[in-house]
Amino acid sequence: MSSFVSIIFAVLIFGVLVFVHELGHFLAAKASGVQVNEFAIFMGPAIWKKKIGETLYAIRCIPFGGYCAMEGEDSDTDNPRSFQKAAWWKRLIILVAGAFMNLVLGFLIYLFLFMPAEQIAMPVITEFTDCCIFCDEGGLRVGDQILELDGEKIYVNGDISTILSLNPKVEHDVVVLRDGQKLVFEDLKMAHTELDENGNEYLHYGFGFGKAVDVNFVDKLGFVGKVIINDVRMVRLSLQMLFTGQAALTDMTGPVGIVGMMSDVATEADTFWIALQSLLSFGAYIAVNLAVMNLLPIPALDGGRVVTLLVSTGIEKVTGKKLDSKYEGYVHGAFMILLLLLMALILFKDIFVIIKG
Repeated sequence: MSSFVSIIFAVLIFGVLVFVHELGHFLAAKASGVQVNEFAIFMGPAIWKKKIGETLYAIRCIPFGGYCAMEGEDSDTDNPRSFQKAAWWKRLIILVAGAFMNLVLGFLIYLFLFMPAEQIAMPVITEFTDCCIFCDEGGLRVGDQILELDGEKIYVNGDISTILSLNPKVEHDVVVLRDGQKLVFEDLKMAHTELDENGNEYLHYGFGFGKAVDVNFVDKLGFVGKVIINDVRMVRLSLQMLFTGQAALTDMTGPVGIVGMMSDVATEADTFWIALQSLLSFGAYIAVNLAVMNLLPIPALDGGRVVTLLVSTGIEKVTGKKLDSKYEGYVHGAFMILLLLLMALILFKDIFVIIKG
């Protein structure tokens, strides 16, 4: 797949992710009887718009984001169909509907990709290349299924490499399944240091893993569910690395950088079908990321709105007094400005990296 075509596909996939997210808010609002003033894809001036009933539908010119503007979303109005007038549980459903739709989309894409598969690799040890380290009476054996590494569950085969790369050390805590029994190994030596051709030390793990097993449709559903859970875990690990200093803000990327990475992956593929699979897989991963990130308890994000909704509802139940929603609007507005500034910095960083590259 050419670089130009892969970029077009990546932009389309990213646009679909945003559309599906906002569609979740839109459908939930309509079902709850909340008035939707505008449903827009992308930002900036409109290149197409049409009003149908009470809602203005628009496609805007800047290929980033989108929104579902509801009546009285950040302020009180006299309209009985405003967002603030809806029951608290209806507002909760509306707020989480966008993330839910992204999760559903990610699940469906992964399921589409795995449907043709007749076998799936399981995190089972298949061989040892350095038996002196592993293959003894008290260590790992061929046929052991790795359940946990350093406290992290192993959901899919690729988790083993991921967790080991995040914890580069000789000894690890391992939980395996052997003959139907769980075995726990603490501080098990799983690697030794070697020197590369330049004299630099690196860790060498002396075992292979990935046992292919036959699967049916139910197995595939379960496997896709594990992939989704693993994607959610990767978001948590990324945030953990950010807060512990293992990763820097400069390592973060935005839509431009994501599209660039998707394009690179597709361009390197040998065939169009493999490129398309890579783009769709990346798109599913981003869909899950969008869902999780939007539900973080940060003002201006859906998760922040959920927190303020639950807190204000609790206060109202206890005191009998309704909080003025305009103050909530001020908080979300201020954080939205900060988020936009952060996104702008990431955008310029991504553009600089692309130009420099």
